[in-house]
Amino acid sequence: MHTKKTLTLLVMLASSMAAARAQDIMNLSLAEAQQYAIEHNYTMQNASLDVKKAEAEKWATITTMFPQVSAAFDYQNMCGYEMMMHMGPTEVGIPLNPSGTFGITASVALTAQQIMGSVIGKISQEMSDITRKKTAQTTTSGVKSVYVSILVMEDIVNLLDSSLANLISIESTTQATVDAGAAEQISADKVSVQVASLKSTINSNRRSLQMLYNSLLLQLGANVDTKLNLTTRLDEIMNIDEAARLTMNGFNLANNYDYQTLEKSEKLAKDQVTLAWLDFTPTLSAYYQYSYKTYFGKDEGFNMTPPNVVGANISLPLWKSGTRAANIKKAKIAYQEMLNSKQQAEDGLRVQYNQLCYDLITAIETYQIQKKNLDVTMRVMRNTTEKFRYGHASNLDITTASTDIITAQSNYVQAVMSVLNAQVSLENLLGETPEKNNSQITE
Repeated sequence: MHTKKTLTLLVMLASSMAAARAQDIMNLSLAEAQQYAIEHNYTMQNASLDVKKAEAEKWATITTMFPQVSAAFDYQNMCGYEMMMHMGPTEVGIPLNPSGTFGITASVALTAQQIMGSVIGKISQEMSDITRKKTAQTTTSGVKSVYVSILVMEDIVNLLDSSLANLISIESTTQATVDAGAAEQISADKVSVQVASLKSTINSNRRSLQMLYNSLLLQLGANVDTKLNLTTRLDEIMNIDEAARLTMNGFNLANNYDYQTLEKSEKLAKDQVTLAWLDFTPTLSAYYQYSYKTYFGKDEGFNMTPPNVVGANISLPLWKSGTRAANIKKAKIAYQEMLNSKQQAEDGLRVQYNQLCYDLITAIETYQIQKKNLDVTMRVMRNTTEKFRYGHASNLDITTASTDIITAQSNYVQAVMSVLNAQVSLENLLGETPEKNNSQITE
């Protein structure tokens, strides 16, 4: 029985070691994580594919203006029928032998709508590219948010682990005092409750930390079994001076991806008006046809098929019961609506910029206060612990200091995330590119 248990344990140990070896480990700085997400994130991949699809649609429109060439082979068999021709008193029979005709036709048709359609296709491709850039910006911002959340949570867990070690030492000392008859059991019990509460908080934070790692793996588009090792420190990312700089550089609308999309939409609406007018323009077409006919019987037969034919055509639409005029009017109204929407969006973006600047400044001030508060609370806890060892602090003091630490760390986390969210929102509004964001991080 003992041998069987030993073998089972050895198999389990070997399996766990093999799994550990099979697990991929990625060491990523923030810049590397953002770049990896741009290359592997599924949403980002779809955005890149949309650009290629828009390019294919543009070329599909352009190729309609190129010559179209087709080939055909036709076989005819009159089943022995002869065509009779009367030449005076004489009647001559012309046999209609089986025949085959091979033909090649090249044609081209050109309209003003086709030309404008290719222009519209190019605008659509440019809009898809803007969407791709915005997706890249959103992806890198999401990676940054989760990355920083992980670093903050790890720092908090480390701080709480240090506080827990002190509380456990106090618990042991208090229990020894109780055992010696120098204190009541209630004193040790109160400290034990604080130890249990702090352990619960630490465990909760560690579970949240694992969820954040899983979220980052999804953002990156990496294998869910990959182990991540984040190499950029929090103080390298939390550059308060750089964050404050964003509120001082002003707002250039042209750098905002939403505004760029609006500009393209305006041009698209304007071109739709032009496209409606072009319905009055003529259609030009031309073709060339080559035919070769052969007979399969003994006699050549009667061949009236010319080998080469060239033709051209121009057609002008004259009347469509007012449909074109209605389409032009509708396109003009849509264009005016687009202009109104664009102006409203411009005003909204400027108001949003001012509000985000205020939010970031407020978040920075709160962060500085909470960072200092956390440091003070940790020092208070250490001082209270030392006083308690020498009998100069009560259980209530320890309880209060322990509770203050938990509250301070929660406020600090919220302050850090508020700065990060406000900074990311402002960067996105200003059109800060991922490359520029990455250059701000020391690797």
